Amino acid sequence: MPKYETLIYLFFLIIFISCTENIKKDKHQFTNDLVHETSPYLLQHAHNPVNWKAWNEKSLATAKTANKLIVISVGYAACHWCHVMEEESFEDSIVAKIMNKNFINIKVDREERPDVDKVYMKAVQLMTGSGGWPLNVIALPDGRPIFGGTYFPKEQWLKILEQTAEGFKNRPEDFYAFADKLEVGIKDLDLVHLNTAEPVFTKTFIEKEVEKWRISFDANFGGTNNPPKFMMPNNYQFLMRYAYQDDDEKLMKHIENTLHKMAFGGIFDQINGGFSRYSVDKKWHIPHFEKMLYDNAQLVSLYANAYQITKNKTYKEVVYETLDFVKKELTSPEGMFYSSLDADSYNHEGKLEEGAYYSWTKTTLKTLLKSNFDLFSKYYNINDFGFWEEDKFVLIKTIDDVGFCKENNISISKLKEYKINWKKTLREEQEKRKKPRLDDKSLTSWNGLMITGYLDAYSVFNEKKYLDAALKNAHFILNNQLLEDGRLYHNYKKGKSSINGYLEDYAAIVEAFIKLHQVTSEEIWLQKAKELTMYAIEHFYDETSKMFYFTSKKDAPLVAKTIEYQDNVIASSNSIMAKNLFALSHHLSDKKYLKMATSMLNNIKPKIVDHAASFSNWLAVMLNYTNPYYEVVIAGKYAKKKLAELHKNYLPNILISYSTENSNLPLLENRFTENETYIYVCVNSSCKLPVTTISETLNLMEK
Repeated sequence: MPKYETLIYLFFLIIFISCTENIKKDKHQFTNDLVHETSPYLLQHAHNPVNWKAWNEKSLATAKTANKLIVISVGYAACHWCHVMEEESFEDSIVAKIMNKNFINIKVDREERPDVDKVYMKAVQLMTGSGGWPLNVIALPDGRPIFGGTYFPKEQWLKILEQTAEGFKNRPEDFYAFADKLEVGIKDLDLVHLNTAEPVFTKTFIEKEVEKWRISFDANFGGTNNPPKFMMPNNYQFLMRYAYQDDDEKLMKHIENTLHKMAFGGIFDQINGGFSRYSVDKKWHIPHFEKMLYDNAQLVSLYANAYQITKNKTYKEVVYETLDFVKKELTSPEGMFYSSLDADSYNHEGKLEEGAYYSWTKTTLKTLLKSNFDLFSKYYNINDFGFWEEDKFVLIKTIDDVGFCKENNISISKLKEYKINWKKTLREEQEKRKKPRLDDKSLTSWNGLMITGYLDAYSVFNEKKYLDAALKNAHFILNNQLLEDGRLYHNYKKGKSSINGYLEDYAAIVEAFIKLHQVTSEEIWLQKAKELTMYAIEHFYDETSKMFYFTSKKDAPLVAKTIEYQDNVIASSNSIMAKNLFALSHHLSDKKYLKMATSMLNNIKPKIVDHAASFSNWLAVMLNYTNPYYEVVIAGKYAKKKLAELHKNYLPNILISYSTENSNLPLLENRFTENETYIYVCVNSSCKLPVTTISETLNLMEK
């Protein structure tokens, strides 16, 4: 090559390399207002070319002053399709230019601001018939929605932006007229009317609703018929209790089948423990790989309670492995619990890919496991049944260990040894991979669910480390999230709490504190539960409907004031509060709380008809009225030992209070006798003669 041609070649090569490096840097050359936030999800968008702002009064005022439409984009850190839309649209300079010119752009972490998410989700559901995340809404300068949807490909999103901006410029009156109608619809969705009919709760009512519900059951793989399949822990808590108390063997078999299939599926991490959010297929195999604290917290409780009934070792393993995962991946040094692990992680090419951390190729497994591969592949189905996509497999089981050992002529102890080695080998390989990103913010409500999960595991398995974890977190809540004026913060990260608590925070923490009192007998937890309940009544309770609003009376108003009453993956904050009020009415001998709980349940009763799956926690509360509900008091030197023995049994229709000394609490007063341990069983304000053994206690109670 002639010398001058070589120089020209080198010149253009240098320019190409320089441009390539600039392209690589482009992603971080922008900075917007989100750089000042603490939410990992918001920080992920802090260097988008879109001029994102956080949801606050200043951002909303800017839209009004400029008379600009608002783009409200809602998501969360572990959301796969949120990342996809960011990469396709929000990191694109052309999209950013249009958004910045015509809109005030607000990013919302749905976990930090569930109040905002709920309002705009209802709007999208009204407009489109469905919802999900990412949630993308276009609103008027006053915040009222006029358009919305979930994920949009780039070209479609560009058209939406351009057409909406042009329409608002030329026909603003049409947009305002539509917003008026939609606002009415949003408010109507959350109306709960006071039911003035006499409260009547019967077994027949529940039986009829469960019968309608059965139609949706998947007889083969458990859960419901159609994917995607969410685990819905409170649904199965209710169904399990109902099946047990009603001696419904067929329903109990469905629940056990569901729990087995979930535990065997790819939705449960077979190597590291812990559940992903949901399965995209009917056999619980391929999840969206994000792991949420709230799922794992509730599933620990569900599997612990199922173990009480069945004594099935698989359920015990699930509890232990899930709590090992929570301790390792979702627990801070201070004892608070983080929110989630992302669905996506970086693959060997350095690109974010869903499930990259959890999936395996047959080639990799053969290399790692060598002569053990054949047995491993049978156990975890490295075959057509366990195949995912391309050349990847997600581990799934089809049979329990006893059955597998019989089929393969090996001992249980030998299989256990194999499993320990297999998991060790695969974990070591995973350590070489990039871990999924951690959402390290802490949410008070989800921490409350995790306290309850740990306490249920402690009660059933008597592992002190589980009680220690629950207590450490509860003290963290008292010291960091509870203010002197009695209110709770909703969020916490790196020493900073900034968002006023929602009803879900009070509901979950009160429930956890009541259980802490029942497990430890420490009066402080019952006292704090009462104080938080009184605060919630003062600042959230609506005297007209006799229900609780989701947001405090101290919070700035949104488009609509929400009453959350439908149970979802997490039970509704109102149903949890009704359960709490019922429990406190017994612990404190206060009929005011019972009256409130009864009124709330009566309000919701008409809505349950034909929709039982959306009201399972309410139905669990109803079982407290339709079946005998017992107060069990243990007082004496050996009360704690008696309690541990009692907890070996599944007893969903009892409230426990115990003490090893004199106490002035209503249930414990005058019950303590020196050198004796007595157990008192009471129902409907009438007490049986005290007994001294757990077998006698059980004989005094019906299911």
